[in-house]
Amino acid sequence: MSNYRRFPLLSFLFLLGLCVTTLSPPAANAQGKWVKLPPFPEPAEELLGAVAGGKMYVFAGLGPAFRPLGLVYEYSPATNQWTKKKPMALPSHHVAFTTYRDKIYAFGGFVLPKSGPPAWVPVNNAWEYDPAADSWKALAPMPSRRGSPVAAAVNDKIYVIGGAASPAGSTAEEQDQGMLPNRPHESVTRVDEYDPATNSWRSRSPMPTARNHAAVGVVNGKIYVIGGRVGSVFMTSAADVPTVEEYDPATDRWSAPKARMLTARSASAYAVYKDRIYVAGGEYSDPHISGAFKALEAYDPATDSWATLPAMPTPRHGFAGGVIGNRLYLISGDVQSAGTGLEVSTPEADAFEFTGDN
Repeated sequence: MSNYRRFPLLSFLFLLGLCVTTLSPPAANAQGKWVKLPPFPEPAEELLGAVAGGKMYVFAGLGPAFRPLGLVYEYSPATNQWTKKKPMALPSHHVAFTTYRDKIYAFGGFVLPKSGPPAWVPVNNAWEYDPAADSWKALAPMPSRRGSPVAAAVNDKIYVIGGAASPAGSTAEEQDQGMLPNRPHESVTRVDEYDPATNSWRSRSPMPTARNHAAVGVVNGKIYVIGGRVGSVFMTSAADVPTVEEYDPATDRWSAPKARMLTARSASAYAVYKDRIYVAGGEYSDPHISGAFKALEAYDPATDSWATLPAMPTPRHGFAGGVIGNRLYLISGDVQSAGTGLEVSTPEADAFEFTGDN
């Protein structure tokens, strides 16, 4: 059976072409090239990436009826091969991943309800994954239950930012029922700092714009939260924003908004290379059009400016990203927006190989 879910092919190809034409930004001069990688063994949407020990790790995945796949795969640039690892200790989706001292940390996310119809149940679990031992260790839980936050490590601390949660004041029973587009839920501004040395948490200054499905990058000790969606966690009832906000952990302060993204989007893949934050793909939906992006754009905090790079070979969202050496790796994902009702996971794996001063 094909890796792709069944649907009317001609209708999809027409819609895909429309979305790519409408949503892709114009090309710009850039030094680099796209390199094809071995296909991802288990194509899925809502994958997330992290890099440790010179290898790329791909986590999570979301199956039909909101089923968390709990995937863990390792890609070795030296052998150009994928290796399946032990699954996530808690299969969940829309988890925040980041790397600290060659260990990978996972925070929050959504699971299925224990009973009743499928939904997104926010959790406060925190985990440390040791790639060398292929093992998971439970950490002190986050102060709140939320999914689709972002996480970043700065100066021996890890910051978990934003996401989506049940409305303030919800009972544990209400949270356990999970979130759906027609059930009350909200984006959050919450920022929590995790100390790996003491396995403890403390609250920090909230992010100015409550959002989920954002991108994040660390440059010169400051955290940049980029894009994402406001209001709902679900694309069909949310709005994307081009907002870029800078957080300084040393002073616990957020700066005035930075230069906006060239194209507002959410569910992108992202990584940092040479003090620039690269944001790839993503999705967008409004009352007139829904689609996935091919766009690859770079944010330079030093000049507070954006640049456009050659577009990805295939548009997609909900896919894994990471940088090793001079390559930006982009793995699998869904080639359509959730707003279209079409879900087509692709095994495509590509790397953008930087040359020159990119």
